[in-house]
Amino acid sequence: MTDLGLYRHLDQMAPWNDRLQVLEVTGVTDEAPDVKTFTFRSDNQTWFRYKPGQFVTLELPTPDGPLMRTYTLSSSPSRPFSIAVTVKAQVGSIGTRWMFDHLAPGSHVKAYGPGGDFSLHSHPAAKYLFISAGSGVTPMMSMLRWLNDCAPWTDVGFVNCARRPEEIIFRKELELLGGHMPGLSLGFMIEERSSREGWYGHMGRIDAIRLPLLAPDFREREIFCCGPDPFMRAVRGMLEAAGFDMAKYHQESFAAPTVEEIPALFAAPAQDGVAVPVEAATPIRFALSDVDADCVAGQTVLQTARASGVRIPAACEFGLCGTCKVKKVSGSVEMSHNGGILDHEIDDGFILACCSKPLSALEIEA
Repeated sequence: MTDLGLYRHLDQMAPWNDRLQVLEVTGVTDEAPDVKTFTFRSDNQTWFRYKPGQFVTLELPTPDGPLMRTYTLSSSPSRPFSIAVTVKAQVGSIGTRWMFDHLAPGSHVKAYGPGGDFSLHSHPAAKYLFISAGSGVTPMMSMLRWLNDCAPWTDVGFVNCARRPEEIIFRKELELLGGHMPGLSLGFMIEERSSREGWYGHMGRIDAIRLPLLAPDFREREIFCCGPDPFMRAVRGMLEAAGFDMAKYHQESFAAPTVEEIPALFAAPAQDGVAVPVEAATPIRFALSDVDADCVAGQTVLQTARASGVRIPAACEFGLCGTCKVKKVSGSVEMSHNGGILDHEIDDGFILACCSKPLSALEIEA
């Protein structure tokens, strides 16, 4: 018998809260070689509110301890009862391989987010061009699925590059959407032929000659690009050389932060056998953990927490993903983030621990 209590209207439900609820796996789908889509629902009948193209950070409970991995959502917020990430297991990947081996329908995983500003909602335009390679197609798919549901007449060019035909992620769905969306123009490009299926489309790598063939009016479009860093550098350089207005170019990247050397608390040469402190440390109280710590000059709140045995989840560690968001009860900080926190959250007293340095004694709700 169908559980009639399972369904509630959207206005009867609250939005998903990443601090209170976890995700339950509802499906795992093979998309391409070493590529799977994991679909989730809330464990508490809540709905998901996000912009197409945003990401979430999953906390994977591996045997060596929690592992934080950030993945772009491939699902669309126009279908708010579930979310999905589509991930590719690269050579040597740890988190994605763990997901492949351990996540199945019924599994539960903690997640944080959504976050990020890589969305057509943040850059409205009359015409779009989505350029992607490999698993970089995921935010493009999220945005295209939203357009198909909410504005199917939109003029959008969709260019995807892959090594072989069978490695084009979402190919069948994209071709289906191409028949439903009158303004959608699809362009696939592969680097080498395959013995598994024939190919009669574009071959090679995207360059200044092939781009105008795939999108003749690319200079008139708002361009979104996602893929491996060398791919995005090549696209950016090609557009700059073509005189494209780079204010209309946007790319998604989870670049590694620059490692900052943290000065020692007693870094000055010893005088008469006694170390001389360079600068006094700033006290931080982690209220929920009941821990008092000293923050060395130059350290972030996150670094001090780790040194004191206080666990604050963190993934990117350069102010982008928002995973390390914590409530500041008192005190002041200097925070240099990259979009991982909203203005109203800052007004409410939240900070990103990874990029906040104390200016006074602090009390943190962690």
